[in-house]
Amino acid sequence: MSVRNTPERWGLVSQAFHWLIVALILVIAILGLTMGELPRTPKYFWVYTAHKSLGITVLALMLARLAWRLYAGAPTPAAGTPRWQAGIANLTHWLLYALALAMPLSGWLYDSASGLRPLRYFGQFELPKLVAPSEWIAGLAGQAHDLLFWVLAALVAAHAGAAFYHHLFQHDDTLVRMLPARRRVAPTRSPDHGP
Repeated sequence: MSVRNTPERWGLVSQAFHWLIVALILVIAILGLTMGELPRTPKYFWVYTAHKSLGITVLALMLARLAWRLYAGAPTPAAGTPRWQAGIANLTHWLLYALALAMPLSGWLYDSASGLRPLRYFGQFELPKLVAPSEWIAGLAGQAHDLLFWVLAALVAAHAGAAFYHHLFQHDDTLVRMLPARRRVAPTRSPDHGP
């Protein structure tokens, strides 16, 4: 399998970025949706730190993924894909990139403006504050963070649904080209048939 993207499929680097970011966003979403219900124990603060630190990780990975996408390009649409579907798919990809960048940035902005203790990335080092404490900015950033999450969730569901639609009903390779390629095993010959 090629490391770079080809006209036929996403390369190994793009696949790794895609699935790692998907997994991290899923974990962050679970933490984000449940952490408000936790009692104020040391576990509560650990979960908050993990949520924020994983968000910063996604931000860094998304910047790297965007740079790679600009460098390596993208596969052409699957054969037979109507132009309007290809246009929607392209727009969806760029919206997903924008949302996956805006989500952690809005969270970081909320954390900065809230006047909370400095964010320590997995407890190792402090990240700088983006703004001075401001109740107004914190409220705005918190609302944006919540709204962006639900927009991202809806867009991810539509994106996954479209991939499965192509796979199950269009019978094209839209979905499988974001999956690792299977090795083709050469057929073995029976010993009694000779070389």
